[in-house]
Amino acid sequence: MTYSFSKPLTLAAVMALGLAGCNNSSQTSTDAPADDAATTETTTNGTLQKIKDSGTIVVGHRDSSIPFSYIADDPNQPIGYAHDLEMKVVEAVKQKLNMPDLNVRYNLITSQTRIPLVQNGTVDFECGSTTNNEERQKQVAFSNGFFEIGTRLLTKKDSGIQDFEDLKGKTLVTTAGTTSERYIRQYNDDNKMDTNIISAKDHGEGFLMLENGRADAFMMDDVLLAGEKAKAKNPDEWVIVGTPQSFEIYGCMMRKDDPEFKAVVDEALANVFSSGEINSIYDKWFLNPIPPKNVNLNFEMSDNLKALIANPHDSAQPKEAAAQ
Repeated sequence: MTYSFSKPLTLAAVMALGLAGCNNSSQTSTDAPADDAATTETTTNGTLQKIKDSGTIVVGHRDSSIPFSYIADDPNQPIGYAHDLEMKVVEAVKQKLNMPDLNVRYNLITSQTRIPLVQNGTVDFECGSTTNNEERQKQVAFSNGFFEIGTRLLTKKDSGIQDFEDLKGKTLVTTAGTTSERYIRQYNDDNKMDTNIISAKDHGEGFLMLENGRADAFMMDDVLLAGEKAKAKNPDEWVIVGTPQSFEIYGCMMRKDDPEFKAVVDEALANVFSSGEINSIYDKWFLNPIPPKNVNLNFEMSDNLKALIANPHDSAQPKEAAAQ
């Protein structure tokens, strides 16, 4: 088994890219035109057949979604809670195809490029910090969920911001291409908050804007905010506040209309859940020091997540929202 690593693409390149970028090269081409026939063939024959024919599974990953999927000490090795689950899926695919030496290629994705890269076949699947919602279900398929979050705010302890109504006249940063970005822009318009909203390219840039004083608060999923807080120069200066504006479920994302591949992904996750291995994976990333600064997030497993693990589903919304 070998591992290779693909460089990130611009959104324009993503939209122009078809399966021509999914060969065994460690470099993803950015100038290949879209190959509609190849994309159609992937949809018709399925992801498992594509992987078998190419001898490579292409795994999407993030670079700053701490602690789900991110880069720490080794620029060529993604790590994280979701990445560990992703590799359980890779092992399940190897067994399904009887290909123990299957090549694994990592392909960097962002909030803006993740859906088109999955759709056009550049990436076979990704497990990161992607919310399963009804709008996205029209474009891609999702596995059973593996995490549940609430959307909140990260701000300085002395900022005077305690909840979303305190954002009136303030500057807020959020990450481009996320459900938080869409929500807060609608909230701002509906409530006439006059909030200046900045969209960062990724979570790391969003927190940098907050830390440098360009924004008064950072809206994102609570656990991602905890990850950004943990890597701050002085984590004690920051606090997560605000009534959650939504509860959302993360799932692994893959192409639509491929039930055979989805079944492999769901079964791999179900085995991790039912065996109890999910508890040790969770503890590793949320209750112990993690790279790169060896900070402990101290983020206890919520009742909602426990319920999701006990009764996995791929619904867009939590079936029952426990008190948090």
